[in-house]
Amino acid sequence: MVKAFFKKNWLTFAGLAIGAIGGFLYWKYVGCTTGTCPITSSPVNSTLWGALIGGLLFNLFKTGSESKKIN
Repeated sequence: MVKAFFKKNWLTFAGLAIGAIGGFLYWKYVGCTTGTCPITSSPVNSTLWGALIGGLLFNLFKTGSESKKIN
């Protein structure tokens, strides 16, 4: 059951991982020099926001009508 869940949502999890890496790299190389930016001043915040955006973005590309079926 868990394996089927991950198989069905693999694209979203890939987006979470890539987004988290992107968010961390954005903090590391661009970041916020003054410390007043609410998202990019902390590596945790930047990584979490990157994961959220990556997961949502990759979720847009899911194909399949499993969730659209009406029984």
